[in-house]
Amino acid sequence: MKIEKIKKVDKNKYQLQLSNDEAIITYDEVILKNNLLFKPQIDSNLLNQINIDTRYYDIYNRVIKLISTRLRSKKEIKEYLNKLNISIEDQEKIINQLTKIGLINDINFTKAYINDRTYLSNDGPNKIKKDLEEHDIDINIIEQEITNINQEIIYEKLKKLINKKIKNNRKYSIYQLKQKIVLDLINLGYDKDMILGCLNNQKLDNNDILEKQYNKLYTKFSKKYTGNELYKRIKQSLYQKGFNIEEINNLIEQKIEGM
Repeated sequence: MKIEKIKKVDKNKYQLQLSNDEAIITYDEVILKNNLLFKPQIDSNLLNQINIDTRYYDIYNRVIKLISTRLRSKKEIKEYLNKLNISIEDQEKIINQLTKIGLINDINFTKAYINDRTYLSNDGPNKIKKDLEEHDIDINIIEQEITNINQEIIYEKLKKLINKKIKNNRKYSIYQLKQKIVLDLINLGYDKDMILGCLNNQKLDNNDILEKQYNKLYTKFSKKYTGNELYKRIKQSLYQKGFNIEEINNLIEQKIEGM
């Protein structure tokens, strides 16, 4: 079998036109590796090797395209290659090649990952750190890069999240709201002491929420109770919800006087 013509079709891709009218799309690396420029005649063994090498570089370039969308950890690349049904030897070869030219670099990946999650998500440092550990990044790399996060940025994110939760509060007492905020933000990966520090600097007004809850309970219990028993039930429910007993008593007195 003879190679009649080698034609460039796209960047590093070439078409081998064979004498049997078969055409093979392959890569410049395959042509150079198999010395095809100087081997116009090919046998079945060489043709098989060309197909094997072409598949290898198909996958190699697919990985490069994957990395071009965003940096990937070595673990992500391994998982991707495992799905493509290629040998462990070829997987390691691709990873080594990409590591050598800097396309796989866990330090660069860690820096980019932290930067993206810091600016493009609500996640805090502890959650970012945990997620990086799941990428099998060396703990020393993670800790080094986590310490480089600008704490002022984290503090500002925290304040915005707290303000939003306070603003959206429709039913919780101050006590309940603080508990919920602390738990939610710890789950998002923020440090408890920093959360409490931010919370202590926030002014929390309970009056509107307390009155809304009172009105809701009054509507519910007045269908069954009256007089002292009615207000006793309301008071107990409000107290169980975490409202301050003095504020509850003052509100109930105001309501009774206004009747």
